[in-house]
Amino acid sequence: MREQIRQVIREHGHLAVDIDGLADAADLYQAGMTSHASVNVMIALEDTFDVEFLDSMLKRSVFESVDSIAQALTEVGVPA
Repeated sequence: MREQIRQVIREHGHLAVDIDGLADAADLYQAGMTSHASVNVMIALEDTFDVEFLDSMLKRSVFESVDSIAQALTEVGVPA
C-alpha cells in the first residue's frame, strides 16, 4: 500500500523534493505540497484504491504524511 501511496504523491503531490528521499512520517507540506496539490492527491488516492474518504477525514492532518494517509486508507477499508 505504501508504495502505491508514494506513487500517487510522486504524480500529484508536486513536492519540492523526491518522495523516495522522505521517511513515511515526513511532513509532506514541509516538503512542498500545497493544499491544492493535497486535493489532487486525495482524488488520485480515491481512484487508485477505489474508496471515498469520509467528510470528517478531509483535513490537512490526514494527508500530511505517508503514514497518516495509510492510516486513513485503512480506516476506510483498504487492507494494510
